[in-house]
Amino acid sequence: MQELIQQIRMTIPLDLPEAKVCSDSCNACSLKLLEYLSGELDNWEARLQAGEKPGLLELSQLARSARKIHRVLQKNGLIADH
Repeated sequence: MQELIQQIRMTIPLDLPEAKVCSDSCNACSLKLLEYLSGELDNWEARLQAGEKPGLLELSQLARSARKIHRVLQKNGLIADH
């Protein structure tokens, strides 16, 4: 889980300024999605530090959410297409 969290933090720009996130056109609210994902990552980091062991379901859910948010950010022009 810690590796997944690190990969998400390296791939998705969670620290973009609001002015950059909320410019031009939007397909979904990138700001709210980034806030949601950041909160999920912070929550899981706290849970891991408390000794909680995530299961495959939790790993899959976090990975799926990150992939979906990544696609929206690409559509909104905040992440370059690969």
